[in-house]
Amino acid sequence: MTHDLLAERDDEASSEPEFVPETPVAALRTCPERTVFSENGNADGWISTDLTVELER
Repeated sequence: MTHDLLAERDDEASSEPEFVPETPVAALRTCPERTVFSENGNADGWISTDLTVELER
């Protein structure tokens, strides 16, 4: 299982996202076909999905 935390940096010098532990939502990949989203500090509230898409800005 992987556990990825991803947040955008406010620093204009870097266009790369930075991994930080303060992200309010975590995405856990339990297997290649399933991602579970959970809010940090709220073990009772989670969403599981079989289809996750990447957002483009």
